[in-house]
Amino acid sequence: MQAHRKAQLVCEPFLIIIMVIMVIRVISERRLRNYGMAGGTVPGLLILLLINARRTLGSSAANRCFCQVAGSLDDCACDVETIDAFNSDKLFPGLQELLSSDYFRFYKANLNKPCPFWRGGQPLRPARLRGEYSSVANEDAEECEKAEKLGAVNSTLSKETQQALLEWNRHDDEADRFCTADDEDSPDSEYVDLLLNPERFTGYKGPEAWQIWNSIYEENCFKPHAVKRPLNPAAAEMPPGPFHHGADVLMSPLSGLCVEKRAFYRLVSGLHTSINVHLSARYLLSDSWYERKWGHNITEFQQRFDEELTEGEGPKRLRNLYFLYLIELRALAKALPFFQRPSFQLFTGRPEEDGKNRRLLVELLRVAKSFPLHFDETSLFAGNRKEAMKLKEDFKLMFKNISRIMDCVGCFKCRLWGKLQTQGLGTALKILFSEQQIENLPRSQGTRGTFQLSRQEIVALFNAFGRISTSVRELQNFRRLLAEVH
Repeated sequence: MQAHRKAQLVCEPFLIIIMVIMVIRVISERRLRNYGMAGGTVPGLLILLLINARRTLGSSAANRCFCQVAGSLDDCACDVETIDAFNSDKLFPGLQELLSSDYFRFYKANLNKPCPFWRGGQPLRPARLRGEYSSVANEDAEECEKAEKLGAVNSTLSKETQQALLEWNRHDDEADRFCTADDEDSPDSEYVDLLLNPERFTGYKGPEAWQIWNSIYEENCFKPHAVKRPLNPAAAEMPPGPFHHGADVLMSPLSGLCVEKRAFYRLVSGLHTSINVHLSARYLLSDSWYERKWGHNITEFQQRFDEELTEGEGPKRLRNLYFLYLIELRALAKALPFFQRPSFQLFTGRPEEDGKNRRLLVELLRVAKSFPLHFDETSLFAGNRKEAMKLKEDFKLMFKNISRIMDCVGCFKCRLWGKLQTQGLGTALKILFSEQQIENLPRSQGTRGTFQLSRQEIVALFNAFGRISTSVRELQNFRRLLAEVH
């Protein structure tokens, strides 16, 4: 209720401005009598205009998506406005520069690993094509072919790049992982250039996409018993987008869960939300033989986050995105001592560029540390020691399962980014729960500490936060677009 009240206060100035403008216009045109009011009944007119203004704003698209996305966040001492300003003004530009460097643009993944949980994990073919020929079947075939092309991964690497990547391999610590690391050692893994494969709309949808998120929410995520199960896609119309929140995947109030389980659920929801924001912001608006045009799809965004279209869940999802931002930002700040060590390198074989990128990385982490309202991770696992350790192990098990579910995603580009962002979040959790080991890292070169991050984990950590940072920034663009259109 407090957060909702703060959201109302954020919207109140706009109501007042509209009210004042309307009053001035009415008075200037001497239309008071048309309302059946004398000059002394202006307060009654103000009340009438205020009601009309509230109705007007209440029905606007921007208001339905964002008016509750303001003020303080649950389980945090932070607020949305502080995050928006900090992200846009201090972190986003430098982070994008860092992620364009060679060290961070190449990610190693096995995109051909079979799904370990159910039959699937390959691009879907329409069921109708098995024995039925019709215009509908032809449309499905075209849509399927289009989705397969959009979801394909460009794995092109020059011989020079391939040779350089072989020289980058460094010792990797396997202990205390939150994600499976099979991809790093698998002979079937290959490096992918993330800049050639941006996260954007692919057309991936259908029963398999529904099954991915249903499995994550229903089997591998703490959730209140009151949460409704997603509708069976065979009995209802499928959610209209790829790898997305379905309109019937509802997140009921989490007040019945302990803070740790609430946090886990909100992290999964925040990750899901970030994916949806990216696919709505980089949507295929037109496709012709000479050009593909990508841009913001307002309708797609509204289907995911409009309060009325999502039974009140859309704004909650957006707030969970900010919660995820705080968790990963806190992890970056806590990791500063690890990256400040003299022995640490962002090795690509080019000393001048490597040194420049290392300085940029350390500066970004110092900026992250300066954030005034960090999430307090000491509130997690702070109860009974035995129960806390059991809950922490449950965290790891569920997160490892979620990372394995990514091998069931039939869109390979979606699979790539799903794997990366899951590993990035897992690495962030590893950092938050390794504070003592990080503080005890040896300062001298040649001495190995108990806490280590592999190249793969570092690349995933920063790229995953880059996705969240971009999503938060894109929300400002959607606020503006919705206000202009509606």
